[in-house]
Amino acid sequence: MNIEQHIIASTIAAVKELYHQDLPENQVSLQDTRTEFEGQITIVVFPIVRFSKKSPEVTAADLGEYLVQHIPEIRTFNVIKGFLNLSIADAYWLNLFNTSLLDPSFAAIKPNGKKVMVEYSSPNTNKPLHLGHVRNNLLGYSVAELLKADGYEVIKVNLVNDRGIHICKSMLAWQKWGNGETPESALLKGDHLVGKYYVIFDKEYKKEIDTLKLEGQTEEEAKKNAPLIKEAQKMLLDWEAGVPEVIDLWKKMNGWVYAGFDVSYKNLGVDFDKYYYESNTYLLGKDTVDEGLEKGIFFKKPDGSVWIDLTEDGLDQKLVLRADGTSVYITQDLGTAQMKYDDFKMDESIYVVGNEQDYHFKVLFLILEKLGKSWAKGLHHLSYGMVDLPSGKMKSREGTVVDADDLVAEMIETARAKTEILGKVNDFEEKEKKELFYNIGLGALKYFLLKVEPKKRLLFDPSESIDFQGNTGPFIQYTHARIKSLLSKADYDFSAKGVSDASITGTELEMIMLLAKYPAEIASAAKAYSPATLANYLYEVAKLFNKFYHETPPIIKEENETVKLYRLNLSFVTADVLKRGMRILGITVPERM
Repeated sequence: MNIEQHIIASTIAAVKELYHQDLPENQVSLQDTRTEFEGQITIVVFPIVRFSKKSPEVTAADLGEYLVQHIPEIRTFNVIKGFLNLSIADAYWLNLFNTSLLDPSFAAIKPNGKKVMVEYSSPNTNKPLHLGHVRNNLLGYSVAELLKADGYEVIKVNLVNDRGIHICKSMLAWQKWGNGETPESALLKGDHLVGKYYVIFDKEYKKEIDTLKLEGQTEEEAKKNAPLIKEAQKMLLDWEAGVPEVIDLWKKMNGWVYAGFDVSYKNLGVDFDKYYYESNTYLLGKDTVDEGLEKGIFFKKPDGSVWIDLTEDGLDQKLVLRADGTSVYITQDLGTAQMKYDDFKMDESIYVVGNEQDYHFKVLFLILEKLGKSWAKGLHHLSYGMVDLPSGKMKSREGTVVDADDLVAEMIETARAKTEILGKVNDFEEKEKKELFYNIGLGALKYFLLKVEPKKRLLFDPSESIDFQGNTGPFIQYTHARIKSLLSKADYDFSAKGVSDASITGTELEMIMLLAKYPAEIASAAKAYSPATLANYLYEVAKLFNKFYHETPPIIKEENETVKLYRLNLSFVTADVLKRGMRILGITVPERM
């Protein structure tokens, strides 16, 4: 039983003994004591007043006296209005540090027996990954790693959108204007080359629309009648019919894109356990529609189209199958959801998709529940906001998309420039420099995007993210490197050897308390699917260590070996928590920088 559990149990016992009342456990509210008051743990007394029938101050004093008598670790208490602040003896915190934080298994959470799928990335194969994909990939990867750290078995899944009219647009443009160009001949990554022809299609298509408008057609008529769009629609029909030359071209160009994506994923440091492809899943869901019709969940309209009426649920009527028997997007999502569950039998499935799809997932999950799918309650949409740059919103069709590869390259170059100005890498080998600039650049990018709650829209400034001060990835990385340098100079050799009689300063006590919260922070962040919670906790750890470092006499020069070992142990645990926590965010912390 830890001190918090002991305090809760003793508070319940106190109310029983002092006031002859049964206090429910959920009425005992503990929080950290505010920094301006003495103490470490505070009991909020207001909910207990109705049991004591006394004022908050008198109730708090009664409880304080009882707890000091019954819990040896409580040294003293003070009362501030309805708050009972408890001061815990240094010996308790030192013992906690020695027995828990110094234990090599600290924060190692046992498997919980549950399986969760995290689906993220889900790119289209007609263009490269862009800044929006970057947030998606980093968010999906870090949530998956968070859940792993919290004891889940995790399956990382990528559902690739590799078919449809947008794919045919790139294919058709390459056919018409490509002159046999390949990634090798163009010296371009395959996804960049295919994206180039998607942009070319859009430009040529707009020219045809303008011509038809000059001939008297309306905007909508011109969009429908432009020869290019008709050719693209014909190509899609040919693809669905399996016309060999169309299929061959599709395979070739998708192959280029996959090779390009692999490089981008490697640069971002994300991975997947399973790929699903829309070309294999787009016909799924028709059996689910038949099932829904049999159960009376769906209904047919006179034209033969199939719908579900969700008006009683505050939504609207939703088409699930066209009159000609072809699928709509939600049809295949119904089928794919069933296929994924059949493949893995997971307890939960998380879809990492932008907030523009909020309504779609609300409908999808509701339909699956109405169909009686037992696993539907475990489906979650991790909705996230758009990423903006100071220059404004991205538009991929106009060729002004912020390319993921270009962004990564820019981050590395910015990291190089800012690091070299500081003159701290003059003694680094060239290979070591290159690795450091990569880790700082990617660490800055990842931390900046992950420290913000997923639901929030954010403005990303590459230059602002690479700062060695403040709430940034490089600041945490630099703190880790500073600790490793300190441990190296001290010839520190971790052996989990605790110190039993060291005195603890106020900042050191803050550090022990904050570090002890690491397992709870992992659990809290995993439950909320929010890497931001963990990111900001790690910043607080790094900030507090720097306070400790600056206000403590040089540890290496400390003559008292007991104090020296204790402070080196505290530094070691801090570095370990920073390294493990940042790894969950997909960020590497350098040994030196």
